[in-house]
Amino acid sequence: MEILDSIVIGAGQAGLSSSYHLRRLGVPHVTLDADDAPGGAWQHRWDALTMQDVHGVAELPGSVPPPRTTERANHAVPSYFAAYERAHDLPVIRPVHVRRVTDEDGILAVHAGERTWYSRTLVNATGTWTQPFLPHYPGMETFLGEQLHTVDYPGPEHFRGMRVLVVGGGASAVQFLGALAPITDVLWATRRPPVWRTDDFTPEAGAAAVALVEQRVARGLAPQSVVSVTGLMLRPQEQAAARLGVYDRRLPMFQRIEPDGVRWADGSFERVDAILWATGFRPAIGHLAPLHLRSDLGGIQLDRGGRGTTAVKDPRIQLVGYGPSASTIGANRAGRTAAAGVQRRLAAHDRSGAAIR
Repeated sequence: MEILDSIVIGAGQAGLSSSYHLRRLGVPHVTLDADDAPGGAWQHRWDALTMQDVHGVAELPGSVPPPRTTERANHAVPSYFAAYERAHDLPVIRPVHVRRVTDEDGILAVHAGERTWYSRTLVNATGTWTQPFLPHYPGMETFLGEQLHTVDYPGPEHFRGMRVLVVGGGASAVQFLGALAPITDVLWATRRPPVWRTDDFTPEAGAAAVALVEQRVARGLAPQSVVSVTGLMLRPQEQAAARLGVYDRRLPMFQRIEPDGVRWADGSFERVDAILWATGFRPAIGHLAPLHLRSDLGGIQLDRGGRGTTAVKDPRIQLVGYGPSASTIGANRAGRTAAAGVQRRLAAHDRSGAAIR
């Protein structure tokens, strides 16, 4: 039975950064990726999303990211990731769908179908894209129109001529409204009032936002996204939609869904042809459940007051792209931190081969 020093699960931004730094430190490892091709979640984004539309793709260590052009993001970023894997000869194996990770006498066993890999440490970089969050509202199963989540978004042209309800208070909802308002009838509903940001988003403001997420992770709470605490801003391409009044959301939230629309608490009704759920994602960490990493508060507590990547309950496990590192810039930094955490854990390994937890 071959026992690796480390295994990385996921080959998106955080996984590739981790693999790069592990290789730089001379740590034998493999990176297991569920997709058929390089690109992480970017390869699944809608065709209408260009590099000009995205918030930005931070450069992977020792490289230059794709420029902000009209090229489709689902082509530019996967091409960038693929070239990066080749340039640094990263040990990526795909497609590998990891189902669960277990502890076998102090060794981590990563199970995927009929195959199992064994390792002394693990870097989890599975992100959120595979875990879309869809809230339940009474009657939603009776709706006769289309219901799509962000993960299924086909681009604005699909909705031309429809009356569309966008649900959600994050950056994706704002982007969808901006793209749809010029070509079709659109409504906006959120549970909470959106928080708009009117000042410049300085590095200091970014650090303050990340600190709020770190505080949650340090306490063992489920993380909020970094975007959720930065506030919302309208980009130039969304200003036209703002002039149409599309960002004047309907208050309060609707109470139920009916076959051809939604019903508000005051009894009023809005007919809609489609509901677009921009309601976010949850961390894709179900495969780690056998390791019992969650705290009583529902999240995975990380070291260094939430600024690190090491799971407090099991220091063999590093989490990147989780909590404060759930951004392209944060993922890169977390990759270096995780690799250093792996190196420390391996240094604590007993000379007899017994794993020290």
